[in-house]
Amino acid sequence: MHLQSARTQDTIHPLWLRLTHWLNALAAGILAMSGWRIYDASPLFAFRFPSGITLGGWLGGALQWHFAAMWLLAGNGLIYLLLNAGSGRMTRKFFPLSASALYADLRAALHGRLAHADPRSYNSVQRTAYLFVMLDTTLLVLSGLVLWKSVQFPLLRELLGGYETARRVHFFAMTGLLCFLAVHLAMVALLPRTLLAMIRGR
Repeated sequence: MHLQSARTQDTIHPLWLRLTHWLNALAAGILAMSGWRIYDASPLFAFRFPSGITLGGWLGGALQWHFAAMWLLAGNGLIYLLLNAGSGRMTRKFFPLSASALYADLRAALHGRLAHADPRSYNSVQRTAYLFVMLDTTLLVLSGLVLWKSVQFPLLRELLGGYETARRVHFFAMTGLLCFLAVHLAMVALLPRTLLAMIRGR
């Protein structure tokens, strides 16, 4: 009994969180690489992505990969949000959040003085980043629905400013997600124990 209690207290990330985390990471990677191939077929800006970092081989193949990963991200992301809210983890981990605390933690981070002594609690910078990526991923899915089924979602299309604007929203939402992932990976490189915790849970 005492051993089981000690293990429970030692758990940082429950199993459901680790599973949804890694599935979201897989979906994001597939969406990015297939999305770059789709972008290259009809570029928004005066550049293209190298074919070596794209997925699908051709437009039709890229679309198939993209749609498959879209359902994975949407379904898995919804499970993540529901379990976070239902377990109370959302409130415990991400709130309260204040502008003054965020400013103080951001200054500390820029000076290399932001503490990471307790991996069970998030500082204000982490809370803001994780809340941002939740909102950004929601926007990514909604704008993706407009691009996929524009006629079936006319209200959503108009809310996003029309089809062409939705394309730009989708592009920049994906860029925001990739920027988050880049910072996230940099922090993991600086603190490798966070990766071990996300694999083992403790």
